[in-house]
Amino acid sequence: MRVLSISLFNILISLTLLSCTTTASTTETSLIQDVKQNDTLTLNKDTISVIGVGDIMLGSAYPDKSNLPKDDAINSFKNVADFLKGDIVFGNLEGCFLNSGKSTKCKDTIGNSCFAFRMPERYAGIIKKVGFNLLSIANNHVGDFGFKGRERTVAILDSLNINYAGLQSHPSVIFEKDSIKYAFCAFAPNENTVSINKLDSAKSLIAKLKSQVNIVIVSFHGGGEGAKFEHVPKTDEIFYEENRGNVYAFAHGVIDAGADVVLGHGPHVTRAVEVYKNKFIAYSLGNFCTYGMFSLKGPNGFAPLLQLKIKSNGDFILADIISVKQDKVKRLTLDTNYTAFKKIQWLTNTDFPGHSLRFSGNGRIELKTE
Repeated sequence: MRVLSISLFNILISLTLLSCTTTASTTETSLIQDVKQNDTLTLNKDTISVIGVGDIMLGSAYPDKSNLPKDDAINSFKNVADFLKGDIVFGNLEGCFLNSGKSTKCKDTIGNSCFAFRMPERYAGIIKKVGFNLLSIANNHVGDFGFKGRERTVAILDSLNINYAGLQSHPSVIFEKDSIKYAFCAFAPNENTVSINKLDSAKSLIAKLKSQVNIVIVSFHGGGEGAKFEHVPKTDEIFYEENRGNVYAFAHGVIDAGADVVLGHGPHVTRAVEVYKNKFIAYSLGNFCTYGMFSLKGPNGFAPLLQLKIKSNGDFILADIISVKQDKVKRLTLDTNYTAFKKIQWLTNTDFPGHSLRFSGNGRIELKTE
């Protein structure tokens, strides 16, 4: 029976991959061309491209199929696919892959407001097809369906050769691409995840990983949620009586221990960025592709698609911010008003006065020159 189940899953994945398309509107095509024209950096073997986005949840079949998109999620990334190309393409998987099962978080009543996310297993193929090769599974929704959901999720990611980390059972991963050895680890304040609130343990893990690889990428799910939590407070953030971590101290601490890139998510809004000891930190990449019961009002509906360039030693070169937006009708599209980029600039200036970054009108972030 297990062989039959795996074969059927692989067939469904194949059919999904064949169905995916990457079309863009005339306006979006123009924006793509503008960004490419603005990119004057000449890539070479010593330059690594890291694409980073925030929360991904393509639609949940729980408690019923009303929270699945009408196109069965096939076109989830069609308007941004041209930008999801890099050595590393990272996102936060905000939920599990599981075809059936009830959640202990809420009653199994049709039409209720249950924030328990169970993506159909075939949706994993859509994420694979568009280019994601690194996912965090350290968040408050990976455990919505208990051990069964976590187990099935990691099995599916393994079958698709997508690297991941963040569970206590899978705290880190080491992999190689184009002769560069990477390590990835992810942290959150939630049950069965690697704790963001145990900084000494995190630093010990990162130091050990750094001794084995060229580049260490760290992800965290931390901070309060919503428009009231756009700023980085540099203290522990308590939300619904839960300690969501001191993300500032955490980010600096893991870089001290050897991390080269730190990518944050969790607040569902965009936060500031920072370069510390020549290493890049994004404090929150917001809601990226979140269908269904996610609030997309105000700042929750805008997010950055980060295109980061680093040296082979992990030092920051530059970052391009592609601003995207979501609504309940058009879903994920490019934002020609550069809202996320402007918000990052304002928040960085506000939260980190005297920072070392220069923001250009075309969405680029570089180090200031003397």
